[in-house]
Amino acid sequence: MAEHRRARRSALTAIVAVAALGVLSGLAAAALGDTQAPATTASAVPVVTVTAEPANDPITAPSVEPSITTAEVEVSPSFDLDARSIDDPSSAWVVVNKHRPLDPATWAPPELERIPGGSEMTPEAAAALITMRDAAADAGAGFSIGTAYRSHGFQAGLYADYVAQWGRERADTFSARAGHSEHQTGLAADVYQSSACRLKPCFGEEPAGVWISEHGHEYGFITRYPDGLADVTGYRYEPWHVRYVGVDLATHMHDEGIATLEELFGLEPAPTYQ
Repeated sequence: MAEHRRARRSALTAIVAVAALGVLSGLAAAALGDTQAPATTASAVPVVTVTAEPANDPITAPSVEPSITTAEVEVSPSFDLDARSIDDPSSAWVVVNKHRPLDPATWAPPELERIPGGSEMTPEAAAALITMRDAAADAGAGFSIGTAYRSHGFQAGLYADYVAQWGRERADTFSARAGHSEHQTGLAADVYQSSACRLKPCFGEEPAGVWISEHGHEYGFITRYPDGLADVTGYRYEPWHVRYVGVDLATHMHDEGIATLEELFGLEPAPTYQ
C-alpha cells in the first residue's frame, strides 16, 4: 500500500513538472517574438471545483418579535369621599339636615371670623367667601353678605318667630329648627344683590345669582338647596344660601353634576323631621 501511494505521488509530480515546463516555454516564446506554436503542448491542468459541505446545523431566520403598541389609558383616581367626616360638626363636609342634627345640638365653632355685613364664619369659610365676593364684583356680579353664623339660641328664636307668623308646617319649608341649621356650623351664608330679590328665588336670575351658580365651586361653595329638590334637602329653592365645603368637593360635585350632599354621600332624603 505504501509503494502504491509513492507511485501515485511520483506521477502527480511528473504531471506538475510537465505543466510547468509548458508554461515556461510559452513565456519564453512570447518573449522572443516566436509566433510558432511549440512542438510539445502540455495537457491543460484540470480545474477542480470544491464545494463546501453544508453545515449540519440548520439555518433559521432570526426571530423577530412583533412590535405591539399598547395605548396608555390614564385612569383618574376616584374621589375619596371618606377624606373628611360628614358627622363631625367641625368638618367642612358635615351634613346637616332634618334627619341629621348637629351633635351636640348646641355645638358652636371654636373660632369665628367677622366678615363684611357684620356676621361671622369659620376662618376658612370666611376667607373663601370674601375672595368669591371680590371676584364676583370684578366680573360685574357683585353681591352683599347677609347673615352667616347663627348660634343655637339665635336660630331657636328665629324659628319660633316664623312659626308664630306662618305656622310650623310652612316654617319648616324654609327655616331650620335649632340644632339642624347649617348656619350654626359657621359654614353657610345668605347673600343678596338687590333688596327686591333678597331671600327670594329671583336672586338666582340676577347677575350675582347666575355667577355664583357658575363659579361658586371655584371658591369652595355650593348652592345647598337647589331648585326642585325639596323632597331631598327638605327646603325650598334658596339660590342665596351658599354653603362652604372646600374647593375639591365643590368642584367634584360641579363636574359630576351632583346637586346635593345627600346624593353625593348616599344619604337618605330628608324632606321632614323624624
